[in-house]
Amino acid sequence: MLTRRQTEAASTLLWMHWQEGKRLAALPEQIRPATRAEGYAIQAELEKRSTSPLFGWKIAATSVAGQKHINVDGPLAGRILAERVRDATAPLPFGANAMRVAEAEFAFRFARDLPPKSKPYTVPEVLDAVESLHPAIEVPDSRFDDFVAVGAAQLIADNACAHDFVLGPATAAPWRSMDLIEHSVKATVTGKLERDGKGANVLGDPRVALTWIANELSGLGIPLKQGQVVTTGTCVVPLPIEPGDEVVCDFGPIGRLAIRFAAS
Repeated sequence: MLTRRQTEAASTLLWMHWQEGKRLAALPEQIRPATRAEGYAIQAELEKRSTSPLFGWKIAATSVAGQKHINVDGPLAGRILAERVRDATAPLPFGANAMRVAEAEFAFRFARDLPPKSKPYTVPEVLDAVESLHPAIEVPDSRFDDFVAVGAAQLIADNACAHDFVLGPATAAPWRSMDLIEHSVKATVTGKLERDGKGANVLGDPRVALTWIANELSGLGIPLKQGQVVTTGTCVVPLPIEPGDEVVCDFGPIGRLAIRFAAS
């Protein structure tokens, strides 16, 4: 079990690499997490470095293909820091992003807290606490040279590859009565690539993914708080991006969100 000092040292190392756009092969063995719980403890120290209240949470690896790609056996939760939430009306910095993908996602904002509890939350219980549904785009990245090789515990410590995030306006569509499983999403890198997806690509249903993270956090003793946003994982195969690209994600009646990356 990592000590508090080891946990803080691992978090400091990952934070410095994130801020400086640098990579490392793996965390040094003496501060390397061996379990998901140790990974989450390191991740929690990252949140303490933020100057603002936590904006929300992300879920990584919500598809079987995504889990196989990064060699994990289930989803991972990560924190969305307020400093990494970007405005869609201005070009996003591309920086040293090594993953170089954008992801179309269903995101939910909470109207009230979901505190930890002994029994698992059900989908209806979680949805009852939701205020709104939004189209969103996540731009992930990792602080590891080869993020597919380091394993779940280190990826969790690395904030589940969280990086930049863009939240679209709350939908006015009656989403609670919509079939989000079969809901179609079209994602485009303008002039280069177009891909189709649907809600079923997110743990079979974005609402199921939302419930998964509520229970993952509950098991860690962490509440989902009023006002926080959860983005539930990509519903389209991630889009390869380069500086200067425009990404458009069309969720049909739920809304449309477009972002552009700075040219350099």
